[in-house]
Amino acid sequence: MTGMGQDQPIDLVQRVEQLERENRKLQKINRVLIERVEVSATTRTDPYAAFEHSVVLAEQVRERTAALNVALGDLKTSNTALSQAKQQAELAHQRLIDGIESISDAFVLFDSERRIVLYNSKFESVWAGTGVSIEEGLGIQDIRRLADQHGLIEEELRGDETDNSVFYRLKNGRWFQVSERPTLDGGLVILYTDITELKQNETARRERALADKSRVLQNTVDNLSQGVVLINSEGRLEVWNQRFLELSGFGEDELNEQPLFEDLIARCELILLTPFTNHHHAGGTIELEQSLRNGQVIEIRTHPIQEGGFVNTYTDITERHQYAETLRESEQWIRLITDHVPALIAYVGDDLRFQFTNKVYEDWYGWPREALIGKTITMVHGGDQFVNLKPYIDRALSGESVTFEIEEKDPQGGPRYMLKAYVPNLDAEGHAVGFFVLIRDITERRKTAYALQESYQTMEQRVIERTSELTKLNDQLRQEITERKQVEGRLLEASKHAEQANLSKTKFLAAVSHDLLQPLNAARLFTSALQEKPAVQSERHLIDSVGSSLDDVESLLSTLVDISKLDAGVIEPDVTVFPASSLLNNIANEYQQVAISEQLRLRYVASSAVICSDSQLLARILRNFLTNAIRYTDHGSVLLGCRRKRNSLVIEVWDTGLGIPEDKLGDIFLEFKRLKDSPVENDKGLGLGLAIVDKISRMLGHQISVSSVPGKGSMFSVEVPLARPDQLPVRTKKPHQPTAGDQLQAAEIWLIDNDPAICRGMQTLLEGWGCVVQTVHDEEQLMALLDNGEAPQLLIADYHLDNDENGLDAAIHFNQRLAQPVPVVMITANYTNELKQIVREQGYLLINKPVKPMKLKMTLNHLLE
Repeated sequence: MTGMGQDQPIDLVQRVEQLERENRKLQKINRVLIERVEVSATTRTDPYAAFEHSVVLAEQVRERTAALNVALGDLKTSNTALSQAKQQAELAHQRLIDGIESISDAFVLFDSERRIVLYNSKFESVWAGTGVSIEEGLGIQDIRRLADQHGLIEEELRGDETDNSVFYRLKNGRWFQVSERPTLDGGLVILYTDITELKQNETARRERALADKSRVLQNTVDNLSQGVVLINSEGRLEVWNQRFLELSGFGEDELNEQPLFEDLIARCELILLTPFTNHHHAGGTIELEQSLRNGQVIEIRTHPIQEGGFVNTYTDITERHQYAETLRESEQWIRLITDHVPALIAYVGDDLRFQFTNKVYEDWYGWPREALIGKTITMVHGGDQFVNLKPYIDRALSGESVTFEIEEKDPQGGPRYMLKAYVPNLDAEGHAVGFFVLIRDITERRKTAYALQESYQTMEQRVIERTSELTKLNDQLRQEITERKQVEGRLLEASKHAEQANLSKTKFLAAVSHDLLQPLNAARLFTSALQEKPAVQSERHLIDSVGSSLDDVESLLSTLVDISKLDAGVIEPDVTVFPASSLLNNIANEYQQVAISEQLRLRYVASSAVICSDSQLLARILRNFLTNAIRYTDHGSVLLGCRRKRNSLVIEVWDTGLGIPEDKLGDIFLEFKRLKDSPVENDKGLGLGLAIVDKISRMLGHQISVSSVPGKGSMFSVEVPLARPDQLPVRTKKPHQPTAGDQLQAAEIWLIDNDPAICRGMQTLLEGWGCVVQTVHDEEQLMALLDNGEAPQLLIADYHLDNDENGLDAAIHFNQRLAQPVPVVMITANYTNELKQIVREQGYLLINKPVKPMKLKMTLNHLLE
């Protein structure tokens, strides 16, 4: 605006000066003309010429006079416009001055030669008290030189690429942001913005953020489960948390003095590592495990810091250490169990190398202990035998369970006949990662069969020969008939011996079920207790793997023992009258959680019918039905319900699973028979579940039915007779429905068992549920414990004790000494009806081994209610 006001008055002045010059020129011309006329008048005598000349001259004077008048008018107008323009320029200049004074920033205008033309009072105040005098005409380089001489600028910062601003911090602490902008005539406008308060706020905000981060970091360190201590480059404690104080025993005041870390080493039981300590380390990190006198195991790690100093972390790994010890004990129990199973057991990986063998397997093939581990099948059995086994191995690795007979040489070179079963081990994707090997020596059975076959052949040949001589030698015919009877007698006797030998093996396996299940029960209790406790991801994987392996071993042994007991006639039905709902409600509640874990829905329709059967054997049938239904159903639901007939109740299990082809419905009830191409993952069964169902149903006289549609689902049912009117109880109690509450917290429970491993496992499991547990090994210790304190809320007793004692008698004697008897849970591997009847008469509950933890927990909750 100032530039425009100055240009307009200059143009008017020049115009006026030009007009005045032209006016003076006209006046000079006018004088010259008049003088010429006058001279001409004196010299010329021609009147007409003079007149003509005067007329022309007058006309020219008139024209010049008119032009002069116009010029004078223009001059007057220009003077008026010049006066108005001058007033407007002065007003615009004042407005410009007022405008730059009104802005909050310091303003300065430089001309094209970078000298001050205009500035406001804010710019002048910037330099107040600095010794620098600001005035018009002062150059920008002079200002910078004066600022450097007086040391006014403490710090200079440049903005980023998108911002041309420059930031200065002055000696007095004030901050200015300097912005430059060129003008059209080559000048320069500079604004100085005072950002001191903004910088102070930014600094305060940064300090608050750092303080907040420091507090968060300290809170994080204080809430770590690990002990943490930071030592600076001078070797002094700088940061620690409460967990470090607890583990080291030092006090807060003692460490606030920031002592040297080296001085603390001799005063603490906990080894305090430094980067110079000579211990194993990798990648700059030093690791050490330290056992304290109180039983704790501490993992210590030292992490050096690049800037100097280091950080020590102290982690309490006592539980992890105990887990590892327990896992080693569980492995020993598994090894003990499989070594005492009277069968050859091994596991072969998909690389055809042995990964596990039991003692029977190693002894039979004449190898030292664990010498087979890592050996290939070719190395163990030879190349020729491997060729014979290869087709069955391929079928097993394709996911098919295979059972076959094969001839082998024993270590002495004699021929032996072996019955082998290859059961694939499938991963989560259904691919076989190896297979289990179960082998039985059937040489004697084969020899007996060959002897029978040869005897039959000999007998037929001799009958033919004697028949041809019948007409000739009647006496010889009688003799041959006698010999034939003798041969038949020997054949019958040989067949009887073979059946008796097979029955003896079956009875032996059924009789030793307690010895087989006792260590398995202990391993199950320890593993369940581990699964109840928190663990890191890697340890949880190991615990779950051990638990899964125990489940497989338990399932295999329980199934083999049950089949053997059924074949040997050890199990006899204990038929009683009971409401169907008392059995079905418990089974439905048990499998409800199993179905949820498999992302299925279990529907249950209750029944008020009273039936006549063995409740435990009937429950075994229904559990097999539900287990198969859930196992072979990928999505959908499973239904448990009843249909009432005239004299019976049909209990049915429906599923929406894979279904069974019609031509295979009869095969599924055979031993070791499983459908091929089953897509079920991790299915390690032997195919004995429905074989057990078939044997139990025949024993009870219950009819089993099955119907199925491939791809849509299956239905399994068992028909149970209804109780007669004279068998109905006078009043049937409503079956107990388990409540959601947990009665085990702080419950006082005593356990009597002669096996220390069982006691430890059961105590660990129950204490994990919140119980207070006392364990004893015999009746004398039980009575002594009662004399020293109050009676418990519940007693758990194992039936088999040492010195021909049993837990049932101990429980009866224990309750006889109490004014108010306590509930008793009997645990045993004895399946006899006599024991069941005695326990039932005493009002106690019976649980058979191996104990399932969830079933035990539900039973204890029910009794404590």
